[in-house]
Amino acid sequence: MPQPKLASFPAIRGALKFYQICSIITGVGLLLLLTEMILKYSPLHVELFLGGSGGFLWFAPVIVGADCEWWSLFLPQTNSCELTSTGDGINLSLAILVIHGWFYVVYLFACFRVWSLMRWKFGRFVTLALGGVVPLLSFFMEARVGREVNAYLKTREDAELHSQAEHSSLTHQIPFENTM
Repeated sequence: MPQPKLASFPAIRGALKFYQICSIITGVGLLLLLTEMILKYSPLHVELFLGGSGGFLWFAPVIVGADCEWWSLFLPQTNSCELTSTGDGINLSLAILVIHGWFYVVYLFACFRVWSLMRWKFGRFVTLALGGVVPLLSFFMEARVGREVNAYLKTREDAELHSQAEHSSLTHQIPFENTM
């Protein structure tokens, strides 16, 4: 596997910072989405709304159709289960879903950027991409990738400095003239 060129190290640092920010945002969004789905599809059957008749932030009940079974959350599209929202105002549950979905695309771009600059194998890209769909994985991947990339960059830069120092005229002993 070819190694990244030294000239790309500033780009790698920028891509890493962008990836770390995207990982945190995506991880938080995924946890919010998971919470929203549990509230909506569990026996609680509620959605979060902003404004409307319930006040500033409030939970509106979701009407469960007659054909819904308790396992509808675990096996989607196995029955004709219909859930009807009763809230008015801005549906924050739906907004969380849409925002996470669109930001996941940005997260994938950040993963691709770090992956391509570091010249990793394709399996590593898949692992990075899974961070946006497996709860909590993005937080662990962000920390691990940050550590690995920074350690790699430091090691390569130190090796380059040492190899340049060996060829420098400043590191060779300068002969002294006899002044006597």
